[in-house]
Amino acid sequence: MHNTDAPFDPREFRRALGMFGTGVTIVTTRTASGEAVGITANSFNSVSLEPPMVLWSLAKSARSLPVFQEAQTWNVHILSNEQEALSNRFARAGEDKFAGLQLDSGDGEAPLLPECSARFRCKTAFQYDGGDHIIFVGEVTQYDANGHAPLLYVTGGYALASRKSQAIASEPQADANAAYSENLIGYLLGRAHFQFLNGIRKPMSEQGLTDADFYVLSLLSIQQPLTPAQIAQHVAYIGIDIGQVALQSLARKGLVEESAQLPQALQLTAAGNESILHLLAAAKAVEAEIVDSLGEMDAVTLRNLLKKTIAATDPGLPKLWQAPAASAAEGAAQTVA
Repeated sequence: MHNTDAPFDPREFRRALGMFGTGVTIVTTRTASGEAVGITANSFNSVSLEPPMVLWSLAKSARSLPVFQEAQTWNVHILSNEQEALSNRFARAGEDKFAGLQLDSGDGEAPLLPECSARFRCKTAFQYDGGDHIIFVGEVTQYDANGHAPLLYVTGGYALASRKSQAIASEPQADANAAYSENLIGYLLGRAHFQFLNGIRKPMSEQGLTDADFYVLSLLSIQQPLTPAQIAQHVAYIGIDIGQVALQSLARKGLVEESAQLPQALQLTAAGNESILHLLAAAKAVEAEIVDSLGEMDAVTLRNLLKKTIAATDPGLPKLWQAPAASAAEGAAQTVA
């Protein structure tokens, strides 16, 4: 514990304060001449329910301080997870922060930003001296909220909100020290994957498609034409050999064909495109059920953690949603009869 009689190290003190996670807000108002002003702040907090009151603080060194001190009204926007770029924009100085933004408020009103997790229209109630900050207390006159997952800030960086899961009552507590337990990440990822895939087994079976077929058709729906060698590189992570036999099978089913523009490269036929769209629609339906069960907040966190896991374990596979660096003609060691 730091001795309060000794001088504080400002950086260490800031780091300690950073352990307290907060939401991220943008506070907006207008100057007397009608110019829109806004700043990013994470000092927002509730004060009272009756009457409804909130507070936030602004550094005395901030150039916008005189504007907020004179303002009769201001709006607080709790940013959603999708608004990280907006937070960064309003945290910077020296630019027109409202350029190109569509506002929900009318001329003369404090700017009201759209697509936020929650918004509070406030009228100034009190201002207090708070050391190197001024504390603004406002009475909430209007508010709205939606289901967008909020953007958080903790330990010096942005974070995602996720509710902590409760143990399943019908199952025993996981033994983290066991060689193989339900807390093993590989088990959790694998089981979740196969249970998800099980949701589209029926339409796959109806079309006579294998897992390998699904992976290849999905790939070609994003990038095509691709050579057999490029296809094999993209789906190397599935552990299934995508060679001539598998590709010839898809060709015989009328789902893929050789590209007229790029010999030895493959593309979807009309039937192949229709087939994969049908399967992806089924996958979207399974995903919708999962998101409905988890809630948007946990679904956003799940996507983020899975992307980080993929990045951490990536052996250097081609980037699926980026144009291939090499031409599709390179590495065409295989052909489809």
